[in-house]
Amino acid sequence: MFMATAPAHSFLSSSIVKELAHFGGDVSSMVPGIVNDALKARVVGK
Repeated sequence: MFMATAPAHSFLSSSIVKELAHFGGDVSSMVPGIVNDALKARVVGK
């Protein structure tokens, strides 16, 4: 299955997103809302 994505998200590394979230960075423009909420909950839980 081929799933096209928006150019803004085509080369986004999950490691970078997780690291940004871990250090309090705003990743809301990089991920869908539900993922952003899950990352926030995960960072708060640690």
